[in-house]
Amino acid sequence: MNSHIQIKLFANLQPFMPKTGEKYPINPGTSIRNLLEQLNIPQEKAKLVFIDGIKANLSSTLDGGERVGIFPPVGGG
Repeated sequence: MNSHIQIKLFANLQPFMPKTGEKYPINPGTSIRNLLEQLNIPQEKAKLVFIDGIKANLSSTLDGGERVGIFPPVGGG
């Protein structure tokens, strides 16, 4: 059974945003690592990941209904 998540990509990750980002289909149990692969986002470009506003990591899993925010590394000098 498919579930859906809401995806928000920030800064230079926006070009990876799928057309279905507001209601992106996933299989329950999908990890953030798998999600990045599906979206063709290199892991090193996804510095911070939040699930429903809580910091997550690549092995965090999704069941459906979550809001996922992905941020790139912040540049600085």
